[in-house]
Amino acid sequence: MKLILAVIQPTKLDAVKQALARIGVTRLTVTDAMGFARQRGQTESFRGAEYQTNLLRKVELEIAVNDDFVERTLQCLQETARTGTEGNIGDGKVMVLPLDDAIQISDEQQGPGAI
Repeated sequence: MKLILAVIQPTKLDAVKQALARIGVTRLTVTDAMGFARQRGQTESFRGAEYQTNLLRKVELEIAVNDDFVERTLQCLQETARTGTEGNIGDGKVMVLPLDDAIQISDEQQGPGAI
């Protein structure tokens, strides 16, 4: 079992959810996030005054998958969350973490069956 953390552009959320559903990944947690990487924020304008925003709005997806779904989930995220054909700085990151155990609270099912 793996826990996939994906930080993506908010505008890509609906497309990513639909693409994941098509490959059979229907359980995920979505969290609003703010951060920056190489783009280091951007300059905004409000009532004629410019100011620097250091943190950009992102969306974090937490997806727990069994081992046989890892590769197809990663491929789906990479294809769907990318902006443009070549991708752009700020498209996001995907991280894969080992998941030791999972327990479904409603019926106490444990392990891969709980995912």
